[in-house]
Amino acid sequence: MSGRVSHFEIPADDVERAQGFYRDAFGWLINPMPEMDYTIVSTTKSDEMGRPLEPGAINGGMMRRQEPLRHPVITVEVDDIDEALGQVGRLGGKTVIGRQAVGDMGFTAYIQDTEGNVIGLWQTAS
Repeated sequence: MSGRVSHFEIPADDVERAQGFYRDAFGWLINPMPEMDYTIVSTTKSDEMGRPLEPGAINGGMMRRQEPLRHPVITVEVDDIDEALGQVGRLGGKTVIGRQAVGDMGFTAYIQDTEGNVIGLWQTAS
């Protein structure tokens, strides 16, 4: 399992306002994807697949604030989401949004850790 932080998400009450804020405050590239009700956020130069070129850098996303995603979320890369969800449960955490396909790119899920924090999981499609 990679276990590295690979993505972040910022929920917003007014997504267009938040897009403008982060674009103007930090120079982030904002790419709305209305068909997915999601915005891709690029914080650094990336390859054609959207992967950061700079080691350690991450890009993210933005979406409408809704339960349980009310605060910024970090996303951790895992080899197998189902296995990771099982391990989270065994360690006292819980699944808040189960495995979901993201187009043909991979799968996402959200867990709550033992401290009440919501963390995203990402598994790249193979």
